[in-house]
Amino acid sequence: MKGLLVALQFLTRLPTPPVALSGDDFARSMRWFPAVGLIIGLIVAAVGFAGSRIDDWTGAAMALLIWVLVTGALHLDGLGDMADAAGALHKSGDGTHDKERLSAILADPHVGSFGVTAIALLLIVKLVLLHALIDRGLFAGLACIPFAARIAPLVWTCWLPPLHEGLGARFRGAIRPVHLMIWGAALLIASFFFPALILLIPVIALWGWWIVQRIGGISGDGHGAGMEIAETMLLFALIATAGPQ
Repeated sequence: MKGLLVALQFLTRLPTPPVALSGDDFARSMRWFPAVGLIIGLIVAAVGFAGSRIDDWTGAAMALLIWVLVTGALHLDGLGDMADAAGALHKSGDGTHDKERLSAILADPHVGSFGVTAIALLLIVKLVLLHALIDRGLFAGLACIPFAARIAPLVWTCWLPPLHEGLGARFRGAIRPVHLMIWGAALLIASFFFPALILLIPVIALWGWWIVQRIGGISGDGHGAGMEIAETMLLFALIATAGPQ
């Protein structure tokens, strides 16, 4: 349970009791990321359902708002940083991975135009998708999406090289094949009820490939951005597989 509390403290702004922890405890908390995702999903689905009693757009807006508030915009920050880094590399036109330049961009607390654009577009898309999902009454599926998306960092941390000795590197030794098997089995069970969740597998693969090709390795920002993208793609897949209203 200690690992779950540490993961809750890291991934959310939910109130939790204080926990004394070491660096190893923090790294091992990554094993609980999908469980925290399920908690987030249940909260988002509940708030979306409550808001939908007024109308679907209110439900979608309330669901998106609580989604951002509960997570503290942690992963949106990673998305913005990754967009700025990718944009700067594209503008340079040299196609190289200058680690010092990348590290400077990713460490910069300010958000550039690429980052602002990426965050704004993703929030708009999420709002529209949430409305369509609520319109179809897919609240149970919505609850599963943050859970599924938080399986992805466990795979990336085992598969991809760390970009630098930062947050992403600290998690690397804490995830073993048994953890991937446990959460993979949980994903398969959830996919029995919501087949759209299987889309997570190609999303994990494509984001990992892009990270290696364009950035050179995974970091905390890469994990955060990947989770935001995975959530958005799973929202779309859930709606698409549900068919027309």
